[in-house]
Amino acid sequence: MQSQQDWWRGAVIYQIYPRSFYDSNGDGIGDLPGITAKLDYIASLNVDAIWISPFFTSPMKDFGYDVADYRGVDPIFGTLEDFDALVRQAHDRGLKVIIDQVLSHTSDQHPWFIESRSSRDNPKADWYVWAEAKPDGTPPNNWLSVFGGSAWQWDSRRRQYYLHNFLSSQPDLNYHNPAVVNQMLEEVEFWLKRGVDGFRLDAVNFCVHDAALRDNPANEAVVDSSIGVRRENPYAYQRHVYDKTRPENLVFLEKLRALMDRYPGTTTVGEIGDDDSLTTMAAYTEGNKRLHMAYSFDFLTEKCSRDFIARTVAAIEEKLSAGWPCLAIGNHDVARVATRWGDGDYDARRVTAHLALLLTLKGSVCLYQGEELGLPEAELAYEDLVDPYGIAFWPEYKGRDGCRTPMPWDAGKPNLGFTTGAPWLPAISAHQPFTVATEETQPDSTLQHTRQLLAWRRAHPVLQRGAIQLLDAPENVLLYRRTLDDQRVVIAVNLSGQEVKVPNPGGVKPAALARQPDFLQTDWSGQGIALQPWGVAVGIED
Repeated sequence: MQSQQDWWRGAVIYQIYPRSFYDSNGDGIGDLPGITAKLDYIASLNVDAIWISPFFTSPMKDFGYDVADYRGVDPIFGTLEDFDALVRQAHDRGLKVIIDQVLSHTSDQHPWFIESRSSRDNPKADWYVWAEAKPDGTPPNNWLSVFGGSAWQWDSRRRQYYLHNFLSSQPDLNYHNPAVVNQMLEEVEFWLKRGVDGFRLDAVNFCVHDAALRDNPANEAVVDSSIGVRRENPYAYQRHVYDKTRPENLVFLEKLRALMDRYPGTTTVGEIGDDDSLTTMAAYTEGNKRLHMAYSFDFLTEKCSRDFIARTVAAIEEKLSAGWPCLAIGNHDVARVATRWGDGDYDARRVTAHLALLLTLKGSVCLYQGEELGLPEAELAYEDLVDPYGIAFWPEYKGRDGCRTPMPWDAGKPNLGFTTGAPWLPAISAHQPFTVATEETQPDSTLQHTRQLLAWRRAHPVLQRGAIQLLDAPENVLLYRRTLDDQRVVIAVNLSGQEVKVPNPGGVKPAALARQPDFLQTDWSGQGIALQPWGVAVGIED
């Protein structure tokens, strides 16, 4: 039996991007009371937890991932009392609450940084990563920002450079300073004391830098990387050996885990953006001394072939032998999966197949808002963009706004029911057929399929926590066995638009599991099964 403390193992976590979820006060920006108002809808999906992207006090240069007060709720989202009410009401509905923590950097408007940059000898002078210029005035080394250009920004007050792995308005904290480590643990504990059930840790492998500030080596094989950085960004032209994923970061993670262990039943899931993300995931989740879970960008790329998925699953199994993965095929940083994995056309059967795959592979799951509706990526004009990443690399890369447009609730209401005011990003007309109100009335909608898949997964521990074994299968078919105790379930997913005959791997019976959705095929014979285009088949093995 799974203990209450291990609820996260195999859980499905629904990610909420609060700016775009639901606006309760008509100012065009989603807020915490808006999330509370939609908790019944979220609970109806049969998910286990919600993850709320940052709602902290912030100048919003990176839309909340630039924190100016780790303990404050930004007024655009509500108040601390609104957050407490949200937690209570979520718990009343059996939903756990996970919040984002951005530990590697702050906003340049944070009081710590304002003090740190004021002089070289103030109490917080060493709280951020400061370095002298080279004799010719250029930056200390060749490190690059994820958002383009040098990772170093000159500060005229101190006459030094400070490090920023992201925007220049997001200075990096100095984790080589014990005072910083202790302070950040206190910031985390503030929210634990308020009853949160865990944290999604943004860019968690960026916390510690190389103290010697050594240059990164060149990347001799430039490809779109596992941090979601594309080849038009110079960041992809380095191997990021010294600016992140330093061994010293493991020491911090062990201190963080010790804190979490003082609050039984809480959890952590780390975002890993790295050149060798699966190896880093393994190190960061090793044993019971670091993170509980981690996910990488491997499934957040444009690659979705059977072979790529199979290789990634096999690598996770090999490398995370002592850890636990969390799987995600979409989030607020990448194009929506219905488009990204869609090969240029939209097919609702394909969307359901990808959801079924996500929910039957081994691991916990992060499900991004709107994925349950099968939302395609929004196409925005350049003048509608607000994401600094997209603005910098337009038109080769259009940024992250297309996956952050407002959640479509009701086609019959202004702005698809998201707000009565002017939305911060357009509520696009292409999303009208995908509103919650519309899909609620359609028995075969993606929303109804998602609910059925999640109820089925919830009813069967083998789908949540069972071991996985990949099996030989025809081209474009992923075939795997999930095993827990004496239960053995075989799942086949056709990742193509053609019917495929799949041989019986041996002993698979045409039997359904309780609450199994009708659209999952169960007609296995001794010879096998004819798998429909984008079809998913499930059987029980002797």
